[in-house]
Amino acid sequence: MQKYDYLIVGTGLFGATFAHEAAKRGKRVKVIDKRDHVAGNIYTKEIDGIQVHQYGAHIFHTSNKKIWNYVNQFADFNRYTNTPVANYNGEMYNLPFNMNTFNKMWGVRTPKEALAKINEQRQEMAGKKPQNLEEQAISLIGRDIYEKLIKGYTEKQWGRKATELPAFIIRRLPVRLTYDNNYFNDDYQGIPIGGYTQIVEKMLDSDLIDVETGADFFDKKDEYLKRYPKIVFTGMIDQFFDYRLGELEYRSLHFETEELNEDNYQGNAVINYTDAKTPFTRIIEHKHFEFGKGDKNKTIITREYPADWHRGDEPYYPVNNSKNNNLYKQYVELAQKDAKNVIFGGRLGQYRYYNMDQVLAAALKIVDKEFDN
Repeated sequence: MQKYDYLIVGTGLFGATFAHEAAKRGKRVKVIDKRDHVAGNIYTKEIDGIQVHQYGAHIFHTSNKKIWNYVNQFADFNRYTNTPVANYNGEMYNLPFNMNTFNKMWGVRTPKEALAKINEQRQEMAGKKPQNLEEQAISLIGRDIYEKLIKGYTEKQWGRKATELPAFIIRRLPVRLTYDNNYFNDDYQGIPIGGYTQIVEKMLDSDLIDVETGADFFDKKDEYLKRYPKIVFTGMIDQFFDYRLGELEYRSLHFETEELNEDNYQGNAVINYTDAKTPFTRIIEHKHFEFGKGDKNKTIITREYPADWHRGDEPYYPVNNSKNNNLYKQYVELAQKDAKNVIFGGRLGQYRYYNMDQVLAAALKIVDKEFDN
């Protein structure tokens, strides 16, 4: 039987990065994933010549040059710029909130006019401390934009009324007094040419790494814990401990992907549906991530439906309110006491909302701690 230094549970960016760096240092690594493919939620699959993001849109963006150079070892990136559009009952608005948005909303043409309108609408909350997300949003941007572009989308995303959501969820809102539709302010952004899956495949391409898909850690948990000296676990930290201290909250997603016999369905990679009555939050048209590449008269679209998470569902992101964060801290303390040979990583293991560059940075930080200190 092969002797391994590490078992890595999960082939997403965190697990794959750790595996790659461990193998570079001569460590023998076994990597397992319960899905039938590698790459976790960044998995892409080619259909009709289009790289389809199977688990939602992923745009790589960062201002960290070290991380940008790191990921570019594994793929060439195109120059895709994220410019989502909001559809509110058929009215189309540019995101993030910028002069194009304000012109469409109010007919204003100059930054001075836009700022005056925003400040006028913010007066509704003058002298009041926001008690919930609705009041916080109005205090930042005013009621018109809140009602059309924030309220419905946010309530669908979180599965709760905005008046029942804490104010801290919206600490700030991107407001630009320029005609600039670039959603991210980061220095670097793009999509890997040929999709994301290749990045993880290249990370795991080593004689020192063995990969097994379709293998659920919890089917053989006791055996894995006995056999492997160290484990990197990227699943849910509360599930690892059999929910001993209680369940952390997560949000789940449901994807409905459709092949259409037309060349261009919506004219943009991402369109958010911000009204309350449309059940999904957005439609992704995958070919626009690659500037329309793919088979002629074919396109792939995905509707994204947020959902409550229940055991057995796929958890996509944590609900980082104070109650859950406090419970997570208790799980960290439990891990330090009862699972000293386990490293918890990624969105689920570290219970925080990470962008892809943040996952890489977190993984490399653990690598430095594990091997270089």
